[in-house]
Amino acid sequence: MTIPPFDIQPVLIGAQVMLRPLLATDADALYAVASDPEIWAMHPFRDRYKREIFDGFFADAIASQGAFAILDKATDAIIGSTRFASYDPTTTEIEIGWTFFATAYWRTGVNREVKALMLGHIYQFVRIVVFQVGAQNFRSRTAVERLGGKLVREHKRDHGGQVHDYTTYHLTREDALSGALATYLEAK
Repeated sequence: MTIPPFDIQPVLIGAQVMLRPLLATDADALYAVASDPEIWAMHPFRDRYKREIFDGFFADAIASQGAFAILDKATDAIIGSTRFASYDPTTTEIEIGWTFFATAYWRTGVNREVKALMLGHIYQFVRIVVFQVGAQNFRSRTAVERLGGKLVREHKRDHGGQVHDYTTYHLTREDALSGALATYLEAK
């Protein structure tokens, strides 16, 4: 794991949400969100709603040193999580992923705002943002494509002996400027 020479866990504040570094003390509040099986229905790891599976996922998020808690600004409640990971200084790439939200926040513009905040921050330091999405996760694939992400490959991904079909998307600042985030990113 390469830790970037720049901050990948800043506090990011938008109109609806705040992203702050994920803390070990957030485990129960985040699990309350993640325990909904519907969140994981299209995901390659459909059993993340189970506490014992979620606990491993959460430990990985904390260890990544790039994970965020996503809070609803109106209520201060944790409504999901996302993270930066897999920084590559040679290609100046970083991955955004592991994103999920409570279903009440689906189709509300929250995902777009979260990604706009993250991209607005990270494009100061990298050229390409990478999204790895389960091949059958059409909801997430559509969201990445709406942001301007370009499909660069389809592949198998081995995670602890479990092999799943994945897709990889790249999103450059230029592509993002022609996608759903153009207005936000032009101001940066």
